[in-house]
Amino acid sequence: MIALMVLGGRYLLRHALRLVARFGTHEVFTATALLTVVGVALLMELVGLSMALGAFLAGVLLADSEYRHELEADIEPFKGLLLGLFFMAVGMTVNIGLVIETPLAVLGLALGLMLVKMLCLIAVVRSETANWRTIRGTAVALSQGGEFAFVILALGVSSALMDGHTADMLIVAVTLSMAATPLAFRVGDRLNAQLEPKEEPAYVQRIDEENRVIIAGFGRVGQIVGRILGVRRIGFTALETSADQVNFVRRFGNKVYYGDASRVELLRAANADKAVLFVLAIEDVEQSLVTAHAVRRHFPHLTIFARARNRQHAHALMDLGITHIVRDTFHSSLELAHGILTELGLDDFESRRTVNTFRDHDTERLLSQHAIAHDTDRMAEEAKHWTRELEEMFAEDERNAAEEGLQDPVRGSR
Repeated sequence: MIALMVLGGRYLLRHALRLVARFGTHEVFTATALLTVVGVALLMELVGLSMALGAFLAGVLLADSEYRHELEADIEPFKGLLLGLFFMAVGMTVNIGLVIETPLAVLGLALGLMLVKMLCLIAVVRSETANWRTIRGTAVALSQGGEFAFVILALGVSSALMDGHTADMLIVAVTLSMAATPLAFRVGDRLNAQLEPKEEPAYVQRIDEENRVIIAGFGRVGQIVGRILGVRRIGFTALETSADQVNFVRRFGNKVYYGDASRVELLRAANADKAVLFVLAIEDVEQSLVTAHAVRRHFPHLTIFARARNRQHAHALMDLGITHIVRDTFHSSLELAHGILTELGLDDFESRRTVNTFRDHDTERLLSQHAIAHDTDRMAEEAKHWTRELEEMFAEDERNAAEEGLQDPVRGSR
């Protein structure tokens, strides 16, 4: 029967799924997958095997087909529900009393299971790679008992291969091993940190260069600014708090210093007193504001060009007296909107004019909202007012265009 299922799955199931896929109906496709699982499970039981084994085989066969990704998407709503139901059923079978009666035996079984699996996994993975970090990580990640163990143990009891007490002990041991996985990950991380300590560059104490520009945060934004300054042969001093980012950027030949730009001694080491411009490109909002406050307080002569993650961040920077602010994704969103309008039929001039009008209007709104930035109710009311005003502005433009005999390609003739 198993051989028949495998052969049928490889040669018949694919044709059946291809036929169903032609209908283009997700419900029929999902029903076919569920029918396959239930049907194979019943056939397995018919010949005296486990329904769980049949369901498992059906899952393997479906996963082996070229429709596995579509099936995954279709059954996604059911997956969490059925998985939760499965673990609830498992939890109801766990005999908690055994943990109280024989705690040492249960803990010994759980730890023994994890230790034996770790040793087996170390031997297997070691044959494929010499990277001990990978070996240890794999051994920890897969050290717990699997959920299929509950099915096997129940089958063992029903087949009289083991008594109920032994099965209960093993079920509790497997459950504890699964519950201990997060703790095992933490222990594994500490072990990796001790055996292979991460080499972090030392905080810079002295910078032997004087540049007119200092860039704080050398991530996506800071690197682009630095590259543009570089092609114009304008020197800059880059500061970055992430050791990983510093090591990564240095591999590409960039000169960047490891340090926290909010520390006044580091800014002095970077000769901030002799610079003229400070680029605040730090991604973390809180760290960005701390750095901005330090620069404004100790180096007030520096002109700050700041990156803002959102409107709230921009308003917080305005509170510190910073006026040169660029919001993340704002300009890229404007360019995206321009391309969309052009694709919908507006000519390039009208698309650009619409985007520029929105940009100027939104910038004006950002500045005007600064005074009420901490009043959420007033902010919401002002947002509605500005939206209506912008809609009326474009409606007036459409009316003027219609009077001049022009047409809006997107909306058609009025």
